[in-house]
Amino acid sequence: MSTQKVNPAAPKPAAATPKPTVVTIAPPANRAKLERRHGLIAVLFVLIVVVPVGLWAGYLYQRAEDQFVSTVGFSVRTEEAQSPLDILGGLGSLSGSGSSDADILYEFIQSQIMVQTIDAQLDLRKLFSIPETDPIFSFDPEGSIEDLVKYWQRMIRVNYDTGTQLIELQVRAFTPQDAQNIAQAIFEENSRMINALSAIAREDTTRYAREELDKSVARLKIARENMTQFRLQHQIADPETEIVVQTGLMNALQQRLSDALIELDLLSDIASKTDPRITLAQRKIDVIHARINDERRKFGSNPTGQGGEDFSTMIGEFESLIVDREFAEKSYLAALQAYDFALAEASRQSRYLAAYVKPTLAETALHPKRELLLGLAALFLFMIWAILTLVLYSIRDRR
Repeated sequence: MSTQKVNPAAPKPAAATPKPTVVTIAPPANRAKLERRHGLIAVLFVLIVVVPVGLWAGYLYQRAEDQFVSTVGFSVRTEEAQSPLDILGGLGSLSGSGSSDADILYEFIQSQIMVQTIDAQLDLRKLFSIPETDPIFSFDPEGSIEDLVKYWQRMIRVNYDTGTQLIELQVRAFTPQDAQNIAQAIFEENSRMINALSAIAREDTTRYAREELDKSVARLKIARENMTQFRLQHQIADPETEIVVQTGLMNALQQRLSDALIELDLLSDIASKTDPRITLAQRKIDVIHARINDERRKFGSNPTGQGGEDFSTMIGEFESLIVDREFAEKSYLAALQAYDFALAEASRQSRYLAAYVKPTLAETALHPKRELLLGLAALFLFMIWAILTLVLYSIRDRR
């Protein structure tokens, strides 16, 4: 087997050349042609966008009546004073309320009662139906009270700041004077509402103070009647004075007992035991002892005092009656003071409506906002057309 030798000096064979990549270029697209679907989309655009927007613009600028705005702003002012009702445990807070007056007025302005009241005063159905050629922005005079309330909420804008308790109203009408008259009527009705709330609060406070005064008078009468009954029962005007008298009597008896004992000692030194004077002196001492014991028993537990009671029991009962009477008198004075304050509070208006912006008289119509309404209508209709176009193309691509 022969082995082929390779000559290192021999040239190496050349590497193979790679084949070129062939890129296929698509032919140019044909010129776009106007097809029937394009015309359908254009027709839909005219029918959905152009025609309604044109009709709406014609209505806004030809038939829609101008609306004028009257602005009124007010707040509820409250006069606060220190109440002596606090003596009876903070009863002065009874005139307050769970919700603020401004919250009540905010709801009252939009209520059916307010609409009915203003309608009775100014005939809102007539004022809001003046433009007979504007059925969209005017009110149908044949509508019900519920319809009138809905329309009222369209024509009245209430701005209420819960932090500052300020209420601002923007009232719309088809004449400047009507708008101002409605705003003025709303302000007056709110003022009457605040006065009614104040009257109710004052009446509640006065009634409660009067009830407390009646109770305190009845309590004082009972305490005094009990005191009188005690004096009639025991025949004693003042047990403390009686004790002073009894104490003086005891001191006098003790002094006489001391004198009798001294007299007995002197007689014992100069006379015999059978001397009648000694017997008499001893008898005197025994009588004084008996009297002292009787007087002492009046202060003990034996029922020997007047009315069948001892002085200790009578003193305890009397002191209890004294405490009841003093408490009744202090309660009466406090209730009388509270009642006087309630009467004084009822004689003045503690809450009232303060207008920081009186009803204004407009010179230029601010509503309806024709450009804004027209732009919103055009945008809304264009979106409907665009969505409908996308739906049509989606259906076509699925086929």
